[in-house]
Amino acid sequence: MVDFVGVDLKREFLRLLREDEEFRLAVAGLIGLGEVLQELRRLREDFQTYIKEQERRWRENERRWRMYERRWRANERRWREAFKRFEALERGLQRVDRRLVLLGARWGVEAEEAFREAVRGIVEDVLGVGEVVRWSYFDGEGLVFGFPSPVEVDVLVKDGVHILVEVKASATDSDVAKLWRIGQLYRRATGVEPKLALVTPHIDERGRKAAEALGIQVYTYL
Repeated sequence: MVDFVGVDLKREFLRLLREDEEFRLAVAGLIGLGEVLQELRRLREDFQTYIKEQERRWRENERRWRMYERRWRANERRWREAFKRFEALERGLQRVDRRLVLLGARWGVEAEEAFREAVRGIVEDVLGVGEVVRWSYFDGEGLVFGFPSPVEVDVLVKDGVHILVEVKASATDSDVAKLWRIGQLYRRATGVEPKLALVTPHIDERGRKAAEALGIQVYTYL
């Protein structure tokens, strides 16, 4: 009779261990396992918190990468568009150069003002910018000529690029230096860094070297 009772108690004890968490913790505490079980529970909770935090960070990083990818694509489109505009501008200036060959041969170097007006018309026609305007400014500091004086130069604006165009029937290094100083004055007065272009049917060797050193584009047929 005692053995049967023992078997029933054993089964009940095992059942409670399986099904009753409070009983299971009480038994674990009696045999010294309570703190171990609590630490394991805390570790499990900490691990779940860590997993959730890592998932949150991954989603945030993924969102940022998608944003960076959209920005990169937008910048790439802008770069391609800017490159196309500069290509079109370069082709237009090359056409100016070819037209200048014919014009210079026809006009020679006798009437510089008439030559300038004719070339202005070519630039407007070839580049399709509407017009080349004459920029006038009083150089009070004497930056261009060394003393206060009015300064004038043709300005072409295309796609946000400002090009100062100096047209000369014949050019030397002094003309190149003068255009460069006008470019410095223009930058000070307007806050815009311009490109510089010298249009002439003839420029001497010293003028060519000066233009190359100062970053001035020369359009000529000689």
